[in-house]
Amino acid sequence: MRRREFITLVGSAATWPLAARAEQMPVIGFLSPLPSGEPPPFAGFRRGLAEEGYVEGKNLAIESRFANFRPELLKEAAGDLVRLEVNVIFAAYPESLTAARNATSSVPTVAVDLESDPVAMGYIKSLARPGGNLTGMFLDLPELSGKQVGLLKEMVPGLSHIAIFGVPGLNAAQIAAAAAAVRAVGVEAEIIEVQVPDDWRRALEAAKTRQVEAGILLSSPLVFVSSKQIGELALANRLPLISLFGEFPKAAGFMAYGPNINSMWRKAGIYIGKILHGTKPNDLPIQRPEKFDLVINLKTAEALGLGVPPTLLARADEVIE
Repeated sequence: MRRREFITLVGSAATWPLAARAEQMPVIGFLSPLPSGEPPPFAGFRRGLAEEGYVEGKNLAIESRFANFRPELLKEAAGDLVRLEVNVIFAAYPESLTAARNATSSVPTVAVDLESDPVAMGYIKSLARPGGNLTGMFLDLPELSGKQVGLLKEMVPGLSHIAIFGVPGLNAAQIAAAAAAVRAVGVEAEIIEVQVPDDWRRALEAAKTRQVEAGILLSSPLVFVSSKQIGELALANRLPLISLFGEFPKAAGFMAYGPNINSMWRKAGIYIGKILHGTKPNDLPIQRPEKFDLVINLKTAEALGLGVPPTLLARADEVIE
């Protein structure tokens, strides 16, 4: 692929960093596997940067690269950011983190990763002292899975069979944690794999055929961008699903319980601001989310024939009617 074609596909041209360096302005490289365009949590990221005194266009530049779900472009995009000598890489997705790790072991990298166990994967030495050039925000997967299973049991009387929808490889750690949480409460786990948006129809129909009574959507960019499609298909198949993305029930899905993504991206912005001020990544411990949101769509619950217990409604952070 020619250089000009690559730049057109994955993001802005490399003019910003050159101008920024002329003004001695630090540059953040934002690496995304998604189609071009800032995702909603980016506003939280900007707030975190502002708390550390950094505002894009004033004393900071952001150079973005988008891969449109094409791994070969993401690999090249990471290398491009390294060649541009950005000051920090913001890897807000697990695929971005993998690409950044393969591209550099020296450029400071801040991650928001909802899918990986950073210690088990060998990304870091410990949560308190990550080591190397990586730090960021990671989930406690077993704890989250246990709470999601508990919520489904509250909502679906006599629940005995739960589907776990995940992306092979990407969701390996989550699949293990979710399956263990399901079996721990005496419920059968059914693992159903998805890889591209077109897989959702087949996957949900397979769940219905296998007499699954509810399901867990493991986190991935694929789930995030397909929330509306998944919600509609789940309703057609009368299958209650829980996601960790609040966008899911807001797009006609049933329920979500997970970390506040805006808060995680804001903290990533704060960490990057600290690194630009001179703090080393190894001095910034890995953080776990502190705020978790429960969002319930009452209209979808009614369409599925489910009554929401008043105690659950009282605990909800948001109820969609």
